[in-house]
Amino acid sequence: MWLLRVLILLCGGLAGCASGPPAANETANYGLKDGQLWVRGPWEVIKPSADPDDVIDQLCPAVMALPGATFGDYGHEYCGLVYSLADGMYYASHPSPLADIRASHVSRKKSCYVPQQVVDSRGQPDPFADYHGHPWAHSSMLGSLQDRLAATQVFSVRIQFDTACHIQKLVPYLNEDRPGELYERRGKSWKLIGLIQPENKARGRVTRVDE
Repeated sequence: MWLLRVLILLCGGLAGCASGPPAANETANYGLKDGQLWVRGPWEVIKPSADPDDVIDQLCPAVMALPGATFGDYGHEYCGLVYSLADGMYYASHPSPLADIRASHVSRKKSCYVPQQVVDSRGQPDPFADYHGHPWAHSSMLGSLQDRLAATQVFSVRIQFDTACHIQKLVPYLNEDRPGELYERRGKSWKLIGLIQPENKARGRVTRVDE
């Protein structure tokens, strides 16, 4: 319930959250239930695919078209989920801008809450990855410690991109005795750019991988 209290203070109730999308979309596409943040799916601007990478490749342009998504220190992040249904297809949820009120509105530190669940009337969603966009260009996960910490990982894959649509993927392997892997999207493939050794997962310390 602490999240519910924080978000009510932030927005004065969800219908009055000035930093998010238009009020008409707020209760329809994201909200709180039993203290957990949910998002609705599918996001109609993202074409579903049997290949999750096809969905991931569409996320950045769609997110960066949202209010404030490219405003740098004056902007904010949006968080959502990529998920599958029993039909074998992957979908993207609507994104949510809800964030920690302790972060300054004008700041190099931006965040958004990772949704815990997707609401899709067609079936039971199986989350594959969380995604979020940074409101600056050339903003790499290599320079974003908070996004690499073990304590902030919710799902088995994390996708991050910036205003220049540089896309990166973290596979943390939290419960396995193997390094976490950080990739960068290069065309239609993923290039391994870093490893997080098991002893460094809690701190999110990355060992760069040479080209």
